Amino acid sequence: MMFAVPGKNISPVEVTCISCHGFWILLDEEELFLPFSEFPWFQDHTVREISQVEQLSPDHLYWPMLDVDLTVESIRNPRKFPLISRFAG
Repeated sequence: MMFAVPGKNISPVEVTCISCHGFWILLDEEELFLPFSEFPWFQDHTVREISQVEQLSPDHLYWPMLDVDLTVESIRNPRKFPLISRFAG
């Protein structure tokens, strides 16, 4: 059984809403939107898979069920980080 430590944030990142256009995450006190058009890796996955997110460092998020790593900066400014795939032709 886990016990919360007073004053310690035990859930620094949380998926707050998922729509057909993307999803929102709450990171500390900042809410960020990840549109599927900019983050297509999430589009065809379940709520459970998208909701399982970990904050590995202040600027690094990881979705273990999807094996997706993103920097917070890439979420804030996705146009600065064009999509690159090793499978692109």
